[in-house]
Amino acid sequence: MDIRWSAAWLAAALVAAAPARAQDPAAKIIECMRANIPPTVRIQTVEITAVDRAGGERSLRGKLYGTRENDRVRVMVRVEMPKDLAGASYLVREGEKSDEMYIYLPAVKKVRRITGASVDGQLWGTDLSYNDVKQVQNAFSGAGVKLEGSENVDGRGMQVLSFTPRKLDGSRYSAIRAHVDQQTCVALKVEFLEGANVRKIIESKPSDLKQAGKYWYVADAVVKDLKDQTQTRLRVLGVTSADHLSASIFNPGTFYLGG
Repeated sequence: MDIRWSAAWLAAALVAAAPARAQDPAAKIIECMRANIPPTVRIQTVEITAVDRAGGERSLRGKLYGTRENDRVRVMVRVEMPKDLAGASYLVREGEKSDEMYIYLPAVKKVRRITGASVDGQLWGTDLSYNDVKQVQNAFSGAGVKLEGSENVDGRGMQVLSFTPRKLDGSRYSAIRAHVDQQTCVALKVEFLEGANVRKIIESKPSDLKQAGKYWYVADAVVKDLKDQTQTRLRVLGVTSADHLSASIFNPGTFYLGG
């Protein structure tokens, strides 16, 4: 075969294949979702209220810092109240193959890396897991992402995505399904499946969508564990942004010291 003809054929094939990849609807939605995470630091004052099966409540208040670094998501949560947990901090750093997760508790004065089955453990006794914090920031990653269809919720068009959590992240869930608002590219409902059954749901209403600058976020979300019959409410009480903030808040060795 003439080498020049072969090279020309290969170039033509690559050009023809590029539009097909670009038009993948699931990839396009994921790209839009990630673009909604500010490249500068967004600081959210959050209140987390956990309700156990007997109706008992426990509330936490603190700050959630989120940003993108080389298109990788960084999220840090630092507790301010109650006093017995003040200073407790959690960090997730998105990686290409797997995520890094770290927790610091003032009582032991030590940073611990979270691995294996622990990534789906409860965060400070709430229904939020260590893994969920990234989803709350609208950052999804996994294998086999598919667009399952569309639906209408309270007059809003939603696209339904499904994907398999990455094995290296250690999630116990077999699949995750995200219902994404077409107007803002924010997930308003996320279902976590164990086998064929939905184990946990993170859910918000379209009226819970708020805007900070050109970026959208959910100001009120409810996390329900359908098996344990418990739930946790996450409310964003205020949002600020910072163009220049110490990189130490996303560093595994210093994140617990705060911004």
